[in-house]
Amino acid sequence: MSIPFSADRFWDSLERMARIGATPEGGVKRLALSPEDDHARKLLRDWAIAAGCTVMVDRLGSMYCTYPGADPQAAPVAVGSHLDSVPTGGKYDGPYGVLLGLEIIRALHEAGRRTKAPIVMVNWTNEEGSRFSPAMSASGGAMGVIEEAAVLAAHDNFDPSFTYADALAATSWAGTADPARARDFAAYFEAHIEQGPILEREGIPIGIVTHCIGVEQWDVIVIGTDGHVGYPMPGRKDALAASSELILALERIAIETGGMATATRLTLQPDARGNIPSMVRVAANIRHPDADGNARMEAAFRAVVAEVTARRGVQVDIHRVGGYPRVPFAPTLLDALRRAADGAQLKHRDMPGPIPQDALHVGIVVPSALMFIPCHGGVSHHPSESISREWCAAGLATMGPAVIEAAGGLA
Repeated sequence: MSIPFSADRFWDSLERMARIGATPEGGVKRLALSPEDDHARKLLRDWAIAAGCTVMVDRLGSMYCTYPGADPQAAPVAVGSHLDSVPTGGKYDGPYGVLLGLEIIRALHEAGRRTKAPIVMVNWTNEEGSRFSPAMSASGGAMGVIEEAAVLAAHDNFDPSFTYADALAATSWAGTADPARARDFAAYFEAHIEQGPILEREGIPIGIVTHCIGVEQWDVIVIGTDGHVGYPMPGRKDALAASSELILALERIAIETGGMATATRLTLQPDARGNIPSMVRVAANIRHPDADGNARMEAAFRAVVAEVTARRGVQVDIHRVGGYPRVPFAPTLLDALRRAADGAQLKHRDMPGPIPQDALHVGIVVPSALMFIPCHGGVSHHPSESISREWCAAGLATMGPAVIEAAGGLA
């Protein structure tokens, strides 16, 4: 017997969730542990209980909605994502993966069936990192990648007098469960919109993510010499002009190597119309789908740095300020997704995951799988973010059977 998932119910749940924190532009503003997030969590809790789940909350506020299995001793299979958004977010980044898990559970409950192992739908707290830094902090805390105390002590990026722990208390989402319990999952699945244009451009509804690519985050500090803007051009040590060369080099290296690189923030001193800048700080990041790609990009960039410093007489320091490791996903779980897609006669392709999701942190410890569906124009983190009902249904038709298979099949 197969389980009849309801694509219409799934879609309706996404649309109803999107009303919470809805913005006039058609998007969503639902920052982590805000009143809007609290409202969304309560709705998810009520839906999960109605579908036969018990709901547990850990000390970092993550929700675990468990549908019991026939074997209570079996390690659970988890499926999830996040409900929080960026300030100018869309409807589907995060909730798609959470509510897909809910629909799997609803379908089992409606059919009066269980899998051998329990299925846990997870809503991770603060995936986006917009309100509290870093991003994906609750999943990182659960997996031991980030210290739990550091997660709780993080200051609100909009009100530094308020902490993550304060927000948990204010919304009553400070649970008592140990976040480390999530390390005992037998498997973890996450479905997500691609946040890129590849699947839509190729007409493929399912992306099987083989790995999350490694990310390096840097501060590049260029030090020159201050001076009047009327100083003759020969002999200048203009930190901003040198920085401009380095920023363009980042772009060129990314294009030449098949990676990605971006300068995201620029600060300079003195920041005055009449002065040659003597110090520029550039926030930058690089990422590459190949295992040695980041190392090759960094080597190429440092070669440019050496040439620019020698020619312009400036000093350049590169400080690593963060990043994420390259995390491969579990071949057996990816194969289950491929079989399910084939069974539903859905085209699929393997692809790397260039944007970290909670599955990256979980995948360090627990066998994990990440799956993408297309989004229109590759647009995400914007009110115009959208998907089609067909893509929504395709993801459910693929991940639903794969999760049930991983949970030991129908009991």
